[in-house]
Amino acid sequence: MSIDTGRMLPEVTPESQAFWTGGFEGELRIYRCQECRGWIHPPVGACWRCRSRNVGPEAASGRARISSFTVNHHPWFPAFPPPYVIAVVELDDQPDVRLTTCIVGIDVDAVEIGMAVEVVFEEHDDVALPFFRPVAA
Repeated sequence: MSIDTGRMLPEVTPESQAFWTGGFEGELRIYRCQECRGWIHPPVGACWRCRSRNVGPEAASGRARISSFTVNHHPWFPAFPPPYVIAVVELDDQPDVRLTTCIVGIDVDAVEIGMAVEVVFEEHDDVALPFFRPVAA
């Protein structure tokens, strides 16, 4: 479902296209080195570990843990009222791969460091933004 939240949307590049569009198929697509099998984010044309150029997008598990977060109280955009949580999450697939995202589906006062979260997508015309919500117990 495509919704208009008044968000500023990212510019899609050839390297980032899989990341920004994978959500239309329910996948969190992160670049992965085909040589050393390390995950790479943000997407670039070579592995920073082994220097291989044999890299490309793969579906990650979509599971993560909150590494750090802040609660925004400033009304930056009228269509996106505060408070909301901006967080850095560590992917379960490889914890040194981190994404900056919003945490949704939970009261801002209940968010905790180390909380298990899973990806959900907010779809727009040409991008599906990856957000995270608490994993159901």
